[in-house]
Amino acid sequence: MALDPIKHADWEVAEEAETRMKTVYQLGEELGLEKEELLPHGHYVAKVDFAKILDRLRDKPNGKYVDVTAITPTPLGEGKSTTTMGLTQGLGKRGKNVVAAIRQPSGGPTMNIKGSAAGGGLSQCIPLTPFSLGLTGDINAIMNAHNLAMVALTARIQHEFNYNDEQLAKRGLKRLNINPRNVEMKWIMDFCAQSLRNMIIGIGDKMDGFMMNSGFAIAVSSEVMAILAVATDLKDMRERMGKIVVAYNKNGDPVTTEDLEVAGAMTAWMVEALNPNLMQTIEGQPVFVHAGPFANIAIGQSSIIADRIGLKLGDYHLTESGFGADIGFEKFWNLKCRFSGLKPNAAVIVATIRALKCHGGAPIPVPGKPMPEEYLKENVGWVEKGCGNLIHHINTAKKAGINPVVCVNAFYTDSENEIKAVRRLAEQAGARVAVSKHWQYGGDGALELADAVVDACNEPNDFKFLYDLDVPLRHRIEMIAEDVYGADGVEFSPEALTKAKRLEEDPEIAKLGICMVKTHLSLSDNPNLKGVPTGWKLSIRDILTYKGAGFVVPVAGAIKLMPGTASDPAYRRIDVDTTSGKVKGLF
Repeated sequence: MALDPIKHADWEVAEEAETRMKTVYQLGEELGLEKEELLPHGHYVAKVDFAKILDRLRDKPNGKYVDVTAITPTPLGEGKSTTTMGLTQGLGKRGKNVVAAIRQPSGGPTMNIKGSAAGGGLSQCIPLTPFSLGLTGDINAIMNAHNLAMVALTARIQHEFNYNDEQLAKRGLKRLNINPRNVEMKWIMDFCAQSLRNMIIGIGDKMDGFMMNSGFAIAVSSEVMAILAVATDLKDMRERMGKIVVAYNKNGDPVTTEDLEVAGAMTAWMVEALNPNLMQTIEGQPVFVHAGPFANIAIGQSSIIADRIGLKLGDYHLTESGFGADIGFEKFWNLKCRFSGLKPNAAVIVATIRALKCHGGAPIPVPGKPMPEEYLKENVGWVEKGCGNLIHHINTAKKAGINPVVCVNAFYTDSENEIKAVRRLAEQAGARVAVSKHWQYGGDGALELADAVVDACNEPNDFKFLYDLDVPLRHRIEMIAEDVYGADGVEFSPEALTKAKRLEEDPEIAKLGICMVKTHLSLSDNPNLKGVPTGWKLSIRDILTYKGAGFVVPVAGAIKLMPGTASDPAYRRIDVDTTSGKVKGLF
């Protein structure tokens, strides 16, 4: 008998459910995997050999493809992972052969405020501890590959500074004339360490490196993570790895990892990471965990490889996109689907009553502090006003030609009148609506949602991209800002404008996709503006080049690539039972 999630913490619910887990051998057999395609990491977690699976099933038709996204969340999140798990369980209850793909959590939010993104209540991905604490080492491989590029860069700068051309030639090196003041990359680590955002390295004598400005970003913002998300096979990954722009030379030309002769070694770190990780829901459906989160500072998608094998192995495959439809779904739509060639059948937009109240005028919740009491009382007016944000996201999905299904991720504190208001307004906007209580009841609570998704998948759609890659770079940025965010236009800082003009002159870079860095807490670039802000322009302060991943990265507003740790982080409550060895306190 499952624990009651109202009375027990998520980690307690997960720990009890783990006593009934299927082994990966049973999961593999139920998926139809052959013995050599399953690569166990213990009894309950495995990698799968995607190349063998895709080769064996290359002639099998794909299943239905469903993306799970959300409205603009509160700082506490809207429950996309919980809904992905709940919908997977609900479709399983309906007898459907279903597979899910979610993103691997970052150690930053796991040890900070947001938690590990395993889901919650009776809709979780298990086992929770390995899921939350490094899993099979993919993010560690990304950190090693990325930081190796920084090692190669900084060592090369030092040697070029210390040696003349003849001395470099004796060491088999050609001068690259790297400009230490024009370095594209920083170091990475997988924690929220604001004190490392900006730093000076190379302090000491000439044997201690070249003194220069540097800093750290969080691991999942790395271009290597983006490459893991969009690569289609090992050959594609190797080619992309060599295109990573690490810095620029003194003439303004890019210096790549291939120029530094480090791309091959970086790929060597990533060979095993390219295979998706196999886990399960609390109710035993298969879940692939691959690539990373943070659609506000990264692509924020589960991997193309995980989706490709899920579509071959299941009749329904659910994939998760980060944060709201303005950033997570937009990147799924215009980047991931463009790279993969896959066409979605439906999109689920997750909404909670508490977030709708927040967009309608309720006090903004503060992470780590008790929920304001206003959220525990019925207020249909706030909900109705907040539905403006929901309708904006519905319209975004419809612009992609996708059939949207609104999932009201219901909590036991929500009132029937509030839920009825959401249903009425969302249906008027042209979306299917389903109330789902998967957090409290698991798959049994998600049956209405499962039925709505099946219906949406059975309808034809007219999927199309927002922009063509022949459209000028700045115009594509403006299209995203105006058509997806609702901005009145874009304002480029002098630095961003200079970079944009330079990128537009490069015919190869000019046709890369757009991966926006923007706050997830608002449709605008100001996290404090809720609902559907009007009368504003998107402020682009910088533009990065992720040539290997295949996109340019405009940075909007004041958002940072290295988040900060709050005053009451989760690690204060995480510990180990020294008798059993079990980790407690994860959420």
